Amino acid sequence: MKNTIILQVVSILVLLTVGSCNGGKSQDNMEKANIDKEGLQQNATHLTSKDGTRIAFSKAGTGPAIIIVNGALSYRAVYDDKPLVSALSKNFTIYTYDRRGRGESTDTSPYNVAREIEDIEALINDAGGSAYLYGVSSGAALSLLAAAKLGEEKIPKLALYEPPYVATAEKDKQGFVEQGKRINELIKTGKPGDATAYHFTAIGTPPEALENIRKSPQWPLMERVEHTLAYDYAILNDGAIPADAVKKATMPTLVMNGDKSFDFMSKIAKNLSGMMSKAQWKELKGQKHQASPEIIAPVLHEFFK
Repeated sequence: MKNTIILQVVSILVLLTVGSCNGGKSQDNMEKANIDKEGLQQNATHLTSKDGTRIAFSKAGTGPAIIIVNGALSYRAVYDDKPLVSALSKNFTIYTYDRRGRGESTDTSPYNVAREIEDIEALINDAGGSAYLYGVSSGAALSLLAAAKLGEEKIPKLALYEPPYVATAEKDKQGFVEQGKRINELIKTGKPGDATAYHFTAIGTPPEALENIRKSPQWPLMERVEHTLAYDYAILNDGAIPADAVKKATMPTLVMNGDKSFDFMSKIAKNLSGMMSKAQWKELKGQKHQASPEIIAPVLHEFFK
């Protein structure tokens, strides 16, 4: 296994690569989606987290609350959650939000993973003191840490899709930590976009595909929040499954992966679910690192109902 971190931005790479192979149609659709998402942002609500950071969020639907926690470089202007929100909002109240330092949310230095957990707790409090969590990629890793900290009373159920715990040996951990250090160096001393480009290169993006990403309308949006890549590396720590958090997260949990995703994601999901006291594992047929709303929505509905 390579000493690389596979985060949610891979799905953006796939979309852009498809667009370049289909006369740019996918890119046109993404530009249109951005217009829609900007409209969603205009209707955003804010709450204040414990340290004073303002967290922008939107909610839709009625019923028990589900908070969607996205992965690296993702926020509401980049990652379109609306199809999933639409599919689930008939039976649930769906929260989508900009993690701190992204989109319309503010930021507070120095960064600490505990502050991101407080952001989730603030959203849970807005929902009435209890909410389900659905985390994707590094957002799944954050959701697991939040569940371990906040407990089953505040997070009765937890759904995780492909948390990228790629370090399974000591050398993997060392390589992961070094990669995180390089990201931090580029954020501090590099030119805008250097850290984002390094990240894509580190996860195995071909040079021609990276060039397509640089030319896309999504690039400046990702570049704008590339400092938050350091946050995701902090959340994932040494890249290994966090044994202490696993022990403390005792609520019913659904750990998922796609059978068309990276080969090692299935093993990671199986291992994680096997370590948790009340977890089940499910592999979604035909799905990659970003699951289709049409496929994931009924799975989440069945689990959270």
